[in-house]
Amino acid sequence: MARRPRQAVTAIPHHVLLRGHNRQPVFVDDADRRQYLTWLHEAGLAHGLSVHAYVLMDAQVQLLATPDRDDALSLAMQAVGRRYVRWFNQRHGRSGTLWEGRFRSSLVEADRWLLACQRHLESGPVRAGRVGGPADWPWSSHRHHVGLAVDPMIRPHPALWTLGNTPFERESAYRRLFDESVSQAEHDWIQDCLVSGKPTASADFQRRIETSHGLRLLPRPVGRPRRTPPAAP
Repeated sequence: MARRPRQAVTAIPHHVLLRGHNRQPVFVDDADRRQYLTWLHEAGLAHGLSVHAYVLMDAQVQLLATPDRDDALSLAMQAVGRRYVRWFNQRHGRSGTLWEGRFRSSLVEADRWLLACQRHLESGPVRAGRVGGPADWPWSSHRHHVGLAVDPMIRPHPALWTLGNTPFERESAYRRLFDESVSQAEHDWIQDCLVSGKPTASADFQRRIETSHGLRLLPRPVGRPRRTPPAAP
């Protein structure tokens, strides 16, 4: 699948994917996972990246995060990635690359798709058959969002506040999101957008971003443009 040029836009959430090289594990044990999260938190603070949600699987990381400036996402991902590779290689007596090249990302239309992306991300361990429910996987932001833990790295996106007026209301509504039946088509579409770099967004949203930021997001017609007929004499 062809990957689009990566687009980073200030104040717009991004769904981010990092994979291990050749799908090899990037986390061997819990010490690896704790260290990665510590450095991810530090990189976010240092470079202006607000992390809304995450999940760590054996061979990949997924995030939902909003950059405070256009280069915040790249700088934060580079900082934590390089630091972690050096530490991981030294700790496990290996050398060479760990990640599958650069990270992948998809712009997310927050009003329509942020909570769906967050559900997709945090339910990954369940779909993979690792646990029975998302709260059973300790290496994601889900327990924070349902009030079972406090994660200092998480900065909730304003879309989360639409779930209720109090923390209890929001946590209860968030649990119900995961009780709803979600079509495989929705999961497949979100994953396709993430892997290919297409925005997880409506065409109207993409047109607004194209206009406001001078980006090209929507596909253009294939072939030579039509000639404009000459003006009548």
